[in-house]
Amino acid sequence: MHSQLKGRGLYVITDGPRPDLLEAVALALAGGARLLQYRDKTSDHERRLTEARAIRALCAAREVPMIVNDDVQLALASGAAGVHLGEDDSDIVAARAVLGPDAIVGVSCYDSIDRARQLEAAGADYLAFGAFFPSPTKPHARRASFELLRQTATLGLPRVAIGGITPDNGGSLIDAGADYLAVISAVFGDPDVRGAAARFSQLFTTH
Repeated sequence: MHSQLKGRGLYVITDGPRPDLLEAVALALAGGARLLQYRDKTSDHERRLTEARAIRALCAAREVPMIVNDDVQLALASGAAGVHLGEDDSDIVAARAVLGPDAIVGVSCYDSIDRARQLEAAGADYLAFGAFFPSPTKPHARRASFELLRQTATLGLPRVAIGGITPDNGGSLIDAGADYLAVISAVFGDPDVRGAAARFSQLFTTH
């Protein structure tokens, strides 16, 4: 298991672009986020690089790994801890060729235990499953079952749950085996970002 992924906790995913992005990230980290993914699907490379570097500094101050969504080159240029790959992105071997053997490479497995097994064998550092609940970010996302979390315990990698997670339903995912709860709108869409992050973080002490 990757040395930076031995804990459990809240995994926040940014919802940029937004004018208060750095402030919102700082509040999420203050609320206890243990992983952060920089996700920005726009093509503004200069702004994205500037933001990613600034967010990396905020994360480093709290010893929280910053992962970049999809973009291996942005991860390299910003000094990120690693990259998160979906089914249409680079493969794990190609990402490691760019980022080095110590990078965190996380992968989306959606609702597929077969994909999880294949990517574990290919060298993934964590496996993300979902959506577990209706997601405002991806309303048409495939739905994963709680049983999938239980079945993938034997793979020996941290399991990330994503999709429509709230402080009210997140505890059930932790009980089913999720090591991290990945959240976008329930943290960054909340008027009290720090408080929302803290409520998620508290779930890991009560479950």
